[in-house]
Amino acid sequence: MITNFRRMLSLTTAVVVASSAVAYAEPSAELIEAAKKEGMLTTIALPHDWCGYGAVIDGFKKKYPEISVNELNPDAGSADEVEAIKANKDNKGPQAPDVIDVGLAFGPQAKAEGLLQPYKVSTWDEIPDTIKDAEGYWYGDYYGVMSFIVNKDIVKETPKDWADLLKPEYAGQFALAGDPRASNQAILGVLAAGLASGAKAGKEAGEAGLKYFAEVNKAGNFVPVIGKSGTLAQGSTPIVVAWDYNALSWKDTLAGNPPVDVVVPESGVLAGVYVQGISAYAPHPNAAKLWMEYLYSDEGQTAWLAGYCHPARFNAMSKAGKIPQALLDKLPPAASYEKAYFPTLEEVDANKAAVTAGWDKVVGANVQ
Repeated sequence: MITNFRRMLSLTTAVVVASSAVAYAEPSAELIEAAKKEGMLTTIALPHDWCGYGAVIDGFKKKYPEISVNELNPDAGSADEVEAIKANKDNKGPQAPDVIDVGLAFGPQAKAEGLLQPYKVSTWDEIPDTIKDAEGYWYGDYYGVMSFIVNKDIVKETPKDWADLLKPEYAGQFALAGDPRASNQAILGVLAAGLASGAKAGKEAGEAGLKYFAEVNKAGNFVPVIGKSGTLAQGSTPIVVAWDYNALSWKDTLAGNPPVDVVVPESGVLAGVYVQGISAYAPHPNAAKLWMEYLYSDEGQTAWLAGYCHPARFNAMSKAGKIPQALLDKLPPAASYEKAYFPTLEEVDANKAAVTAGWDKVVGANVQ
C-alpha cells in the first residue's frame, strides 16, 4: 500500500506528458434520465471549503440542472455520516443521505454493517486497488497530509513540529479540526502526534497520541474547540491541526486577513485517504450513481485538485496529460510530502479504536 501511494506522491512533480488517451466516458443516457426523474441528491458533511467541494457541487448542478443538491450538516464528522444512514433507514425524506465521504476506516465499517450498496464508476480501473473495495462498496477519492495552520497576527513563532506545541508560548492556542471521538480528521491528528513520538502506527501510535494530547491539555495549550477558518481568524484557535488541503483553502479564503502560515510538521507526517460510498437506503440511488460518475470524471477529479486534494485518479490523469500545470504549481513543495506515511487500513482501524475509546479517559477534554 505504502509503495503505491509513494508512487502517487512522486507524480506530483512529474513532467506531465500530453496524451490523446481518454479514460472517461459520459454516463449512460439511461442513468442520466433516471437521475433526472429523481430530481434530487442528498449529501452530508461537505463543507464548501473542504477539497474544493463548493466548486464540485456547483459543477454538478451546472451539468445536471434538473437535479437539486440537498446539503445536510456540512460540519459533520465521518461517524456522524454513518449514523445518519442508520437513523434514516426507513426514511425516504430529505434527512436521509444518498452518499457519504468518510475516512478510510469508516468505509469497511459501513460495508460490514450493511449500510452501503456497490457501484463501480466508469473510471473504476484508474482508482488504485489499494484504496477501493474489490466489490465496489467504497472507493478512495482523495488524500492529503496533516499540517499546522497558524494565525500570524497572534502567533509570532510558527511551530515547526509536534513537540513545539508543548512550549508555554503556545498556551491556549492549539486545537484540532474536529472532535477526536467522531471526526476522522481529528482521530488521525492524534495518530500523527503519536507517530511523531516514535510509536508504531496503529494502536501504539494512537495511545502515544492520547498521551501527547493529555500533556498538551495539562500544560494549558490545548483548546477544546473544533478549529475552523473562523475560529482561526477570530483568535480562539490560533493554531489548528488540519489536512493540508483544508489549511490551504482557509488561507485562500482569509486572503491575508489575518496572515497565516501553513506548515507540514517535521515529524509525524501522516497522509490520509477518504472514501466515497452510496447508502444502501439511498432515496435517490440513480442521482447518487450519477454523482459518483461526476466525482470520478476528469472534471470532478480536477476540481478536487483545485481544492488542494490529490485525487484518486491522479496517476492516470498525470500520465495522460490531463492535469493543468498551473494546478500542480499551486501544491506545496514535493519535499514536504517525502516523509509522508500512509497507514494501512488495519493501522487506521486500530488507531481509531484506541483514540475513540480512550480520549475521554486519557485526555478528558470535551471538544465541541
